[in-house]
Amino acid sequence: METAAAKNAKSLYFVAFIVFIDMCGIGLIIPVMPKLIGGLTGEGLDRVAEIGGLLIFAYSIMQFLFAPIIGWLSDRFGRRPILLGTLAILGLDYILMALAPTLVWLVVGRIISGIMGATFAAANSCIADTVEPKERGQAFGLMGAAGAAGFVMGPAIGGVLAQFGDRAPFWAAAFLALTGVTVGLFLLSETLPPEKRRKFNIARANPLGNILQMMKSPLVLGFLGVIFTMQLAVQVQPAVWSYYTILKFGWSELTIGLSVALYGLLIALVQGLVTGKAIRKYGEIKVGFFGLIMAVPAYFLFAVATQGWMMFAGMFIGVAANMAFPGMQAMMTRDISEDAQGELQGAIASVISITSIIGPLVMAGLFGAFSDDEGLYFPGVPFMLAAVLIAIAVGQFAYAARLSPRLGKP
Repeated sequence: METAAAKNAKSLYFVAFIVFIDMCGIGLIIPVMPKLIGGLTGEGLDRVAEIGGLLIFAYSIMQFLFAPIIGWLSDRFGRRPILLGTLAILGLDYILMALAPTLVWLVVGRIISGIMGATFAAANSCIADTVEPKERGQAFGLMGAAGAAGFVMGPAIGGVLAQFGDRAPFWAAAFLALTGVTVGLFLLSETLPPEKRRKFNIARANPLGNILQMMKSPLVLGFLGVIFTMQLAVQVQPAVWSYYTILKFGWSELTIGLSVALYGLLIALVQGLVTGKAIRKYGEIKVGFFGLIMAVPAYFLFAVATQGWMMFAGMFIGVAANMAFPGMQAMMTRDISEDAQGELQGAIASVISITSIIGPLVMAGLFGAFSDDEGLYFPGVPFMLAAVLIAIAVGQFAYAARLSPRLGKP
C-alpha cells in the first residue's frame, strides 16, 4: 500500500509536470507571435510589437484578477480539482487560438489563457502542504526549474513547428495541456487535507485584498516589493525579445525559439541544480543579493548589443537572478500560517500579474517609440530601463533583509 509520503512526492512531481506544461505552452507560441500578428493586421514591426504588448496586457490583467481567486479556491476545495480543471480549459483555449480568424479572437483567447494561467498559486501551495519549512527553498527552486524546462522545450518546438505554419504551435500546446489532464486524473493526489481547508471569502479573494492581508507581515511586505520591481524588469523579455532580435539581428522564428530555449535551459540548471545547494551553504540573503546584482550588467549588455552573440553572453550572466525568487518564497512561507499558503501564493501571483499588466505596455511602447523613423533611434531603451529597475530591486532587497534577524535561517 502506498504511503502518504509517497503519494505527496508523486503529486509534487506531477505538479511540477503541470508547471512544465503551462510554461511549455506559453513558450511554444513566442516565436510565431510577430509573424502571426503581422499577418492578421498587416502592420509594420514597430506597431506589431505594441499590439503584442496589448495581448500580454490582456493576459496579465486577467491573471491579476483571478490569481487570488484561484489561490483561495484551492484553499477551500483542494489543489487537485483546481489544477486539473484549469489545465483542461487551457487546452481548449489553445484550440480556440489555433482557429482564431481575426485579432479579436486572438485577444479573447489570451483573456481566457490569463484566467486559467493563474494556477501557479495552487501549484506552489502544494509545496507548503507537503514540504518541511527548511526544505522549501529547494522545492521552490525545483518547481522553477520545471517551469524553465518548459521554456526550454516550448520555444524550441515552437520555432521548429513554425515552419509548418503560424498556428501549428497552438495545436501542440493544446495537445500538451489535454494530455496533462488525462495523466493527472491517475497520478495527482490531493495535498490539502479537509481539516486544513478554509471557507471561501470573496471579500479577501480579490487582488488588492489578498495583497493587503499579506502586508500584515513586514517580512512579506518587504519581499513583495522586491518581487514587484524585479518582475517589472523581467517583463522586457516576453514583451520585446522577439521584436528586438528580429530588428537588430534579423533572427528567424527558429533562432528566436532556440535562444529562448537556451535561456530556459540555463534557468532550469540554475534553479534545479544550483539554487538549493547555494541556499543551504550561504543562506537565502547572500544568494539573493548575488543573483540580483548579476542581472544589472546582463540587461545593460542586451541594451547595447551590436551582435547576436552578445545576447547569448547576457543570458549566461543574468541567469543568476533566478536564484533570488525561490529563497524569497521560502522565507515568506515560514512567516505565514499553514492554512493561508494558497492566499500567500495568490498574493505573489497578483503582484507578478500587476507587473505583467504594466510592464509589457511600457516596454513594448518604448521599443516602438525608439525603433521608428522619428526621433532618437535606440531600440535597447527597454533593456536599459530593466537594468535600472533591477538596481532598485537590489536596494529593496537590502532593506527587506534588515526587517527580521531570522532571514536566511531555517
